[in-house]
Amino acid sequence: MTTPRFQAEPPYTHGQPARCAILYCNLGTPDTPTTPAVRRYLAEFLGDPRVVEIPRVLWWLILHGVILRFRPAKSAAKYASIWSDEGSPLRVWTAKQALLLQGWLAQRGHPVLVRHAMRYGQTSIAEQLDALKAEGVTRVLVLPAYPQYSATTTASVFDAVYAWAARTRLIPELRFVNRYHDAPDYIEALTKHIRRQWQTHGRGDKLVMSFHGIPQRSLELGDPYHCECHKTARLLAERLGLAKDDYIVTFQSRLGRAKWLEPYTEPTLVQLAKAGTARVDVVCPGFTSDCLETLEEIAIEARAAFLGAGGKEFHYITCLNDQPEWINALCTLAMQQMQGWPTTPAADTQALQDSRARALKLGATR
Repeated sequence: MTTPRFQAEPPYTHGQPARCAILYCNLGTPDTPTTPAVRRYLAEFLGDPRVVEIPRVLWWLILHGVILRFRPAKSAAKYASIWSDEGSPLRVWTAKQALLLQGWLAQRGHPVLVRHAMRYGQTSIAEQLDALKAEGVTRVLVLPAYPQYSATTTASVFDAVYAWAARTRLIPELRFVNRYHDAPDYIEALTKHIRRQWQTHGRGDKLVMSFHGIPQRSLELGDPYHCECHKTARLLAERLGLAKDDYIVTFQSRLGRAKWLEPYTEPTLVQLAKAGTARVDVVCPGFTSDCLETLEEIAIEARAAFLGAGGKEFHYITCLNDQPEWINALCTLAMQQMQGWPTTPAADTQALQDSRARALKLGATR
């Protein structure tokens, strides 16, 4: 007997009204800052062929024979240094953003469901899509938390959705947000957030805009991420009134020995300090929630490197997190992407009634 291809689903009801939802997706995080939890997380994350594009057999040997033997313990210590009473900062902020987005949309007359999911770890994209179907959702907007598109991040989210759809009998109507790196409200949210920091703490000699890195080979194969990061930086600098010498774009979180997008963040900060730059402000525009890469890699490690090289002041500017301007930007983006979808139960019911009335009228005239 063969195993059914499709998983069990909630029963379909004829005439079921349309219901919309947003699935807000972030990268992911270990469940706890422990070596076993980090090992599970890294195995899923680094095992994604979108993340590491080298021959699978070779990479499997490296990943399971070397990396997962030594890296989890070191990474667990780093996670422990930024873990809060509420849990992983990335999970906490992502959940808050989803909750706030749902509230803001409801205030604007769009009471749609908003759920958050993680590409790696819990709660998974597949689990949340199953839950949305169980709640009667028929239309889903997939909204990644990544402003700049990359195959290593955005496309991987879409892969997870497609994999879920491949084993689903009744697939909801789906829309995907690819990018919003140059969305005016996103740029404005960054601008106001940085200006508030400067009003409180003063302005540094140089603003370092640090984005997550990807391999140089990805750029050469056509990934638009590098270009979109620079466009975000240029638009942000223009809104802040910065000259070209006032800021620099760098890339962080390099993995392995291959060449990644340059210049690298930490070596650049060391060079700035040795060249006499007394104070730097560092912001990470590509991260919308504070996480390991911002709170530990930048606010702790990069700070120590800059000060150790002779720098005097290092100011990390937090991610947008739950800033009102950021939630407003998400709200505007979601409303734009859901255009044409009835986003209230009343609208859905009325549309269904109108459709039935038209059908009855058409039948009566024949």
